[in-house]
Amino acid sequence: MSLVYSTESGRIKPEQDKPQREKGDGIVRIQRQTKGRKGKGVCIVSGLDLDDAPLKLMAAELKKVCGCGGSVKDGTIEIQGDNRDKIKTHLEKKGYTVKLAGG
Repeated sequence: MSLVYSTESGRIKPEQDKPQREKGDGIVRIQRQTKGRKGKGVCIVSGLDLDDAPLKLMAAELKKVCGCGGSVKDGTIEIQGDNRDKIKTHLEKKGYTVKLAGG
């Protein structure tokens, strides 16, 4: 039998072992999004487990490959326009596992 309540500290919750979640599953996902952008589409590249500086370098590389603008927001790369195929082939050449997500 385990201790559930103590008059000194109140309710005692059993400590549960939470599995350590990895930063990502190793798959880079590319999705097209137009919501909240006045109909303009962007490709969102997520799942790259990179720090800020290498992520900005990767964004610059992808912008050059696609010949368009983009930005880095919250650990994801946003590339303007529908360039999912170009992004996918470039990332696969670099050795990433890539999936096209969404519509």
